[in-house]
Amino acid sequence: MQTDFLYKDCTLATMEQGANNYGLIENAAFVVSAGRILWRGKMNELPAEYTKLESESLEGRLVTPALIDCHTHLVFGGNRAQEFEQRLKGASYSEISKAGGGIVSTVNATRNASDEELLNGALKRLDALISEGVGVVEIKSGYGLSIEHELRMLRVARKLATLRPVKILTTWLAAHALPPEYAGKNANRFDDYIDDVVIPGLRQAASENLVDAVDGFCENIAFSCVQIERVFAEASALGLPIKLHAEQLSDQKGALLAAKYNGLSADHLEYLAEDDVPTFAKSGAVAVMLPGAFYTLNESKQPPIESFRLHAVDMAVATDCNPGSSPISSILTAMNMACTQFSMTPEEALAGSTRCAAKALGLQNEYGEVKVGAHAELAVWDAAHPAELSYWIGASLLQKRISHQEPS
Repeated sequence: MQTDFLYKDCTLATMEQGANNYGLIENAAFVVSAGRILWRGKMNELPAEYTKLESESLEGRLVTPALIDCHTHLVFGGNRAQEFEQRLKGASYSEISKAGGGIVSTVNATRNASDEELLNGALKRLDALISEGVGVVEIKSGYGLSIEHELRMLRVARKLATLRPVKILTTWLAAHALPPEYAGKNANRFDDYIDDVVIPGLRQAASENLVDAVDGFCENIAFSCVQIERVFAEASALGLPIKLHAEQLSDQKGALLAAKYNGLSADHLEYLAEDDVPTFAKSGAVAVMLPGAFYTLNESKQPPIESFRLHAVDMAVATDCNPGSSPISSILTAMNMACTQFSMTPEEALAGSTRCAAKALGLQNEYGEVKVGAHAELAVWDAAHPAELSYWIGASLLQKRISHQEPS
C-alpha cells in the first residue's frame, strides 16, 4: 500500500528556525510519508524517485505549518457578557473579581454544566480554531477548582481529541483562583486550598494520564510565588513540565519562578520588568503573548517586546480563549492584535503561532515547521504572501488543512 504523496505547485512558508523571510520557498513541492514530511523544496529540484507519486496541485497557494494555539481555556460553562458591560462602565477586572465575579462566576457555571454541555460548548470553539488552520491546541483546567470538577474538565478536553483530527494537550490549572468555599471575610485560605485540592488533584490527574503540563496564576489577586512554587515542586517530582500566568496585572516575579523551574513558558508578561528579561531569556522559556486579554481588559502597559528581541526570547502568540478576559476563538485575530497592539511583525506573529508556539508546548521539531521529519500538519491558504494572515481581519483565508492525524 502506497503511503507517500506529493503536493506540488505552492509557495511554502517553512517557518524554520534561523530562516529569513518566513523561510519562503516559491514554486515549491513537498512529499509526505507515513504522516511526516519526507522531502520539501523547489519543484525543479524534486528527486526523480518522487516524480511518479500520486500527487495534488495546490495551484500556487500559500502553505504554512498548521497553526498552534498554545494557551486556551476552551472548556467552561456559561459566559461573562454582563461583566463585559460592567468593564465598559468603568469597573476593573480586579474589582469584578473581588465582588464575586470573574473566574469564580465561571466556576459556578462550569460546575453546574453537564459533561455534554461542556463538550458541546468546547467543540464550537475548537471548530472555530480548526477553521482557521489550527492543528494543535492546548487546553487548561481551572474552572472547576475542586478535584472532581478539575478532573472532569481534563476528561472533556481529552475527549475532544477523539472527535476532531487535532492534537490536544491538557494543562492542570487548579491554582487559578480560590473557590468560594475557601474564601471568607476573615481569611483567604490559599495554602489550605493548595494542600486539599491543587496538589492531591494533580497527583490523581497524573496517575490517570490526564495532564501534560502544570500551570498557575501568579498575581496579586491570585497566588503568590511562594504558593505557586509548592505546586511546581510537586510537578517536578511527577516529571511534568510547568507553565505560568505571570506578570499580567502586576510584577510578582512569576516569570523568574518559571525560569527557575525550566518552564516551557511564561504567559502574558505585560508587567515583566526589563531588568528581568536577561534572566528569563537564559532559561530558554517562551514568552507567550496574549493580546486578546490585553485588548479585552483595555490595558495600556505592553510586554517588553524590544527586550525580548534583544535577548532572543522566543515569542509565541495565542488566543487565551476564555469567557472573561479573552472571549476570542480566532487565532488569526490574535495574530493581528499581536501586530497592532504589541508591534510584533507579521513574521513574528506567524512564528509565534507556529514554531514558537510548538516550543511553548514542548513540541519543537515535531510541529510548527515545514521540515523533513516534522509531522505533516499543514494549512493551505488563499493568500499570496504570509503577511496576509496577520493583515486581514475576519477574512476566511483557509482553503483547507492537510492533516495526516486521525482522531484518537
